[in-house]
Amino acid sequence: AQPGTPVIFSFRKLWAFTGPGFLMSIAFLDPGNIESDLDSGAIAGFQLLWVLLWSTVIGLLLQRLAARLGVVTGMDLAEVCKREYPCVPRTILWLMIEVAIIGSDMQEVIGTAIAFNLLSAGRIPLWGGVIITIGDTLIFLCCDKWGLRKLEAFFGFLITVMAVTFGYEYVTVAPNQAEVLKGMFVPYCRGCGSAELEQAIGIVGAVIMPHNIYLHSALVKSRQIDRANNREVKEANKYFFIEASIALFVSFLINLFVVAVFAEAFYGKTNMQVRQQCNESGSSYAGLFPYNNETLEVDIYKGGAVLGCYFGPAALYIWAIGILAAGQSSTMTGTYAGQFVMDGFLNLRCSRFARVLLTRSIAIVPTLLVAFFQDLKDLTVMNDLLNALQSIQLPFALLPILTFTSLTRVMHDFANGLVWKIGGALTILGICVINIYFVVVYVTGLNSIVVYVISALLSIAYVIFVIYLAWKCWIALRASCLHV
Repeated sequence: AQPGTPVIFSFRKLWAFTGPGFLMSIAFLDPGNIESDLDSGAIAGFQLLWVLLWSTVIGLLLQRLAARLGVVTGMDLAEVCKREYPCVPRTILWLMIEVAIIGSDMQEVIGTAIAFNLLSAGRIPLWGGVIITIGDTLIFLCCDKWGLRKLEAFFGFLITVMAVTFGYEYVTVAPNQAEVLKGMFVPYCRGCGSAELEQAIGIVGAVIMPHNIYLHSALVKSRQIDRANNREVKEANKYFFIEASIALFVSFLINLFVVAVFAEAFYGKTNMQVRQQCNESGSSYAGLFPYNNETLEVDIYKGGAVLGCYFGPAALYIWAIGILAAGQSSTMTGTYAGQFVMDGFLNLRCSRFARVLLTRSIAIVPTLLVAFFQDLKDLTVMNDLLNALQSIQLPFALLPILTFTSLTRVMHDFANGLVWKIGGALTILGICVINIYFVVVYVTGLNSIVVYVISALLSIAYVIFVIYLAWKCWIALRASCLHV
């Protein structure tokens, strides 16, 4: 380009802005997402791939709002919430996001424990794997001393491990590519019932994580930007969006690998068929599958066992390595999110080591008790409960991010336009309705009067607070529209 001519695109600048989007994308690849993927493939075949695709696209657009807030204001979402909301609402918001982060960390503990159990051929019990995760604190402390760019590179390595391991499973199983493409781009679900509907809703809830919105708004602050210069701010927004698009495209491919593997190999299979195959292959996991002709139900643990029965021990161990990488990476992003949220809402600074120790201590106790005194089935039920927990937290991130990115006094020239306001409001409304439905279905399936009563009481407080946030969002949208 000639001197003085603005450069439309520069790979060097893209590289300088690369990092935050890939750290953010880890939340799209945590053990909860992997379990949702394999359930989707085993229950509905390729028919819900379009739900995964559009959930990822919507997730990208919401992360765009989070990144823009951090770039334009120099503040993350937690800091803006502290400034804009009164004391009581912002305290409730902080507590809710902390619950979401701890729930996510518990899923990481479960995933890591299962990975160690599979890698050791059952020699390391599930409770032993839970205890081993305490060592994550030491690993994270060592990684944190490397510096930001090296830490970002380490996250890139973990994502690469997941891509290679789950990609290996994809190549080994060799799904029908025509069915994969049809599932991605043709919205259909022939013969689907309540199980497939619940799975579709579960995909949305697993992909869009509440604490990830807070995390991304903070991560983009790591790059130096002259916020008084609108051209620099616009350029930063552009490169962060490109980087996030690339990162989430990679995460989508990894999720696609998992769905397609289980759709091709195990859709429509019965417990009896799988048990017979495990016996023929000499696998020690045959006992996981009962003597009946009911449709196969899988989770992260059974998923590895089934792969081993059909495609050999290599497929099982490679699957476990992928799950281990997913668990290790998600604990680090959860720690970052927790630190930013605590600092933003409370102005309380603590080391990342102290933060991961706090979160892990809270997360490990209930998980260890379930793993020690119960069995794998109860651990899987616990994972389902945590997915439901994440779902009900979504309004506490989505409503604030739409509110503040629509306010001209916060975003100045970069406030949301009319299309983003209307589209964002409708999208967030849809996501919240979908996820609340998922929670209602989950709670009603527990068949417990005590749970019903407690849920009803909590629901009243929950709805009141969501209405308050929605009211504040409506005021922001209306005021910004009148300003225009």
